[in-house]
Amino acid sequence: MRSNGEVFSRGNLRKYLSSVFNERVEILSIKPIGNSTEEADEHVADIKGWGYGIPILIKLKIGEYTKSVVLSTMRPGGFGHDHFSDRAAILLWQHSTFNKLKHHVKSLDVGAFTSEGQLKTLGNCTEFFILTEFLEGKPYHMDLDRLKATKRLTELDKIRCRALSSYLVELHAIKSEEKPLYIRRIRDLLGHGEGIMGLTDSYPTPLDYVDTSSLAEIEKRCVDWKWKLKDFSQRLSQVHGDYHPWNILFSGDDDFLVLDRSRGEWGEPADDLSAMTINYLFYSLQTYGRLAEAFETLFNLFWSQYLDKTGDEEVLRVIPPFFAWRALVVASPIWYPNLPISVRTKLLNFIFNVLESDSFDLKEVNSYFLRSR
Repeated sequence: MRSNGEVFSRGNLRKYLSSVFNERVEILSIKPIGNSTEEADEHVADIKGWGYGIPILIKLKIGEYTKSVVLSTMRPGGFGHDHFSDRAAILLWQHSTFNKLKHHVKSLDVGAFTSEGQLKTLGNCTEFFILTEFLEGKPYHMDLDRLKATKRLTELDKIRCRALSSYLVELHAIKSEEKPLYIRRIRDLLGHGEGIMGLTDSYPTPLDYVDTSSLAEIEKRCVDWKWKLKDFSQRLSQVHGDYHPWNILFSGDDDFLVLDRSRGEWGEPADDLSAMTINYLFYSLQTYGRLAEAFETLFNLFWSQYLDKTGDEEVLRVIPPFFAWRALVVASPIWYPNLPISVRTKLLNFIFNVLESDSFDLKEVNSYFLRSR
C-alpha cells in the first residue's frame, strides 16, 4: 500500500499502532482480507502491492495478549469518492458514528498516510482547519462598486477585465480525460449543498417574488440539463470553481491573485465563466435596470476575449444551468437581503429564460430579464 508514492513500513505501522493503544505493540502478521492465500505474510518488510480499497488484517501482540485489527482505506473514483477530501469525509464520519450504534463493530481510530510514509492519528479531532498565507491586495468587487457609484468606465477597468478573461483561457487550456469527474461535477452542480438544490432550499418561504412551485420548476429544468450535459464530458478542464470578484485580489494594474478555489480541480469551463460574468449583469441591473453602459462593455469584452482566444463557442451551449446557479446566488435573500424586488424578479426571469434556451445568446442578454413564464 502506498501513500503519495511512498511505501509505509512495518516499523511505521508498529509505531502508529503503539500510539493508538498507548503501549508497545508487536506485529505478528499482516495480510489482506479476501486473499486466497491462507498463510499470513509474517516476514514482509514493507506493506505494498495491495492498493487502496483492500482491507488489511493485522494480528498484534500487546503486552501479554493478542488482538486482531483491520486497517481499511477507500478506493478512489466514482460514487462521490473521486477526491481525497471525499474519502476523508466518509472515513471521518464512520469513525464518529460506528461506536454510537449498538452491536456495531468498534472504530479504534481514523488516520491518514503522510507523504513520508508515516501514519498519523486523527481520531481525537473535532474540527479541521486550513492555514494560508496572507495576501495584500484590492478585491475586484471594489472596482465594480466604484463603477456602480460613478458610472464612469476607465481604461484600467478594461485592462483588468482582459486580464481576468485571459487567466481563464490559460487555466481552461489544461484538459483531462477522466469522464467520471465531469459527470460528478455536473451532478454536484444540481445536488450539492452549495449547488442549485442547496440554493433553492435556502430560500425562505413565503416570498413575494418567488413561490415554492417556481423553485421546484427550476430544479426540474436543471435535471433535464444534467442529462444533456453528460454528452459533453470531453470538455473536462482545469477550473478554479468559485471565480468571482470577492475571490480576486489585484496588487497592480493587471497583477492579481485568486483565493478560495472550491469544489475540485476539474470541471466545466462554463462554471468559472458564469461565476465572473453574472456579476457584470448583477451590478448593471442594480445600476441601470438592464445590461448597459460600463457593465455591458465589460461583459462583452470579457466574453469576446475568451471566445477569440479559445474558439470555444460550444461553451454557450452548456452554460445555461451554470448561469442559473449563479443567478440563484445573487438573487438570494440570504446573501443579499437588501436587494430591490425588481432586481430579484429580473434575475429569476433570467434563470427561467436561460434554462429554456438551447444556447446562451450573448447579443440578447436583456431579453432574458423579461418575464416569459
